[in-house]
Amino acid sequence: MNTSFFGEMLNSITERGRALLDRTRDRRGEPEARSESLAELCEELLTGRGEASGVALAEEILAKYAELTTGPRIAFFEALANRFGPDRDRLDAAISAWQTVPSDKTAADIHAAAEARRQELLRRLNLAPGGTAALVRMREQLLDALDHRADLKAVDADFVHLFSSWFNRGFLVLRRIDWATPAMILEKIIRYEAVHRIRSWDDLRRRIDPPDRRCYAFFHPALLDEPLIFVEVALTREIPDAIAPILSVQRDGVESNRVTTATFYSISNCQRGLAGVSFGNFLIKQVVQEISRENPRLKTFVTLSPAPDFARWLDRERKSENSQALSAEDRAALAGLDQQGWWQLPQARQPMQEPMMRAAAWYYLRAKNRRGLPQDAVARFHLGNGARLERLNWVADGSENGLSQSHGLMVNYLYDLDDIEKNHEAYAGGQRVVASGAVRRLVRGAASTDLVPVVG
Repeated sequence: MNTSFFGEMLNSITERGRALLDRTRDRRGEPEARSESLAELCEELLTGRGEASGVALAEEILAKYAELTTGPRIAFFEALANRFGPDRDRLDAAISAWQTVPSDKTAADIHAAAEARRQELLRRLNLAPGGTAALVRMREQLLDALDHRADLKAVDADFVHLFSSWFNRGFLVLRRIDWATPAMILEKIIRYEAVHRIRSWDDLRRRIDPPDRRCYAFFHPALLDEPLIFVEVALTREIPDAIAPILSVQRDGVESNRVTTATFYSISNCQRGLAGVSFGNFLIKQVVQEISRENPRLKTFVTLSPAPDFARWLDRERKSENSQALSAEDRAALAGLDQQGWWQLPQARQPMQEPMMRAAAWYYLRAKNRRGLPQDAVARFHLGNGARLERLNWVADGSENGLSQSHGLMVNYLYDLDDIEKNHEAYAGGQRVVASGAVRRLVRGAASTDLVPVVG
C-alpha cells in the first residue's frame, strides 16, 4: 500500500512538473528544436529547476535516450565524458583556496569540485519514475561500448561509484524463491540462470520446491520484481563431487534429519548493468544464517563451483614447451583431450586423471593474472569472501558447457564459519590462496618445485 501511495504521488508530481515545463517553454517562446539534443537537456536539468519540473525533465531525458540507436547512444556517452566532467574553473579555485587557507572547509570544497558533473546528472535522472532501472540498462549499453572505447572508462567509473551506494547491502532484501513465488519472477530465474541452464518449468520446480532444495535472491526496493543475484542450494548428506546427481530428474530426496551439508551449486548475477557492484558475498553469508536457523543440523557449507577459465589456461600450457605447470610427460598424457568423447572412454580418461589434477592444483595455487590475482574469476570471488579451496573434482560436469570451459573440472570451496575472517585477511593482505592439504599435496608433484607464480 505504501509503495503504491508513493508511486502515485511521484507520478502526480511528474505530471504537474511536465505541465509546468511546457508552460515555461511556451512562455519563453523556445522552439521545440532547442531541446532535441540530449546533452542540452542534461545541461538544462543541471541548472537547478524545481523538483516537479526537474523530475519531469529527467523522465523526458530517459525517454529520449531509450529511443536512441547504437551510434547516437555512443555520441551521448561521449558527451557525458567530454562535457560533464569536473568543473575545472571551480576546481582550480578550490585548490587555490586550500593552498591559501588549509582547512576542513577548503578540503571539502576541493572534494566537491573534483566530482564530475555527470554524477549529479545521474542522481537527478534517478529521480524520474523508473529511473534506477533505466540507468542500470543505460550502463549495460555503456559496457557494450567500452569494448572498443576506452575513453569512456571515466563515465563507467561514475556509474559504479553511484551504484555501489544505491545498491548498498543495507537496501537489499533477501527473499526465498519457491513455487509460490510470482510467475513473473520465476520466469526471470529461468532466464537469468547462468551456470546450469534451467530447461523447463519442471526443471525449475525440481530445484526450488523439494524440502532438500532452496533458492534465495536479493532484491532492491527500486527494482521490485527484478532479482539482482540468486543462489541455488542443495541440502545433502555429504560434500558432492559432481553436478549430475544434484540436477538428476530421478534423484531421491534427502530427509531433513539426515542433512549435514548445504551446497551452493549455482550463483547467478541477473543485472549486467550492475557488474562490478559486489553483493554476492553478502548473499552467501545471509543464506548461511537463514538455513542454519531453519536446520541447526547443518554443519558444513560448501560450493560446487565451475572452473570457467581452466580449459583455456590448460590449452595454453599444453602448447608451451617451457610450461612450469606441465612436464613433457604430462603434456603427452593430456593429448587424449583431443580425442572426441574422451570423458566417456575409460581407456582415454584414466591416464589423464593424475596429470590433469596436478595441472588443476597448479592453476588454482600458482597461476596468476596480470594483476597478481588468481587466474580463475570464480576463485577470486570465493577466496575473497573467506572460503577455503577444499577439493578438486575430476570430470564432475559432463555437460557441453562444462567440458568446453573446464574439461569437466569442478571445485568445492568450504565456508568454515570459524575461519572466514582469517581466510579473507590472508587473501586480501597477500593474495594467499588458502587451500586444504589434499589440494596442496597435488601441486607438489607438478613439473617445477620452485612454485614460481605463472602470470598469464
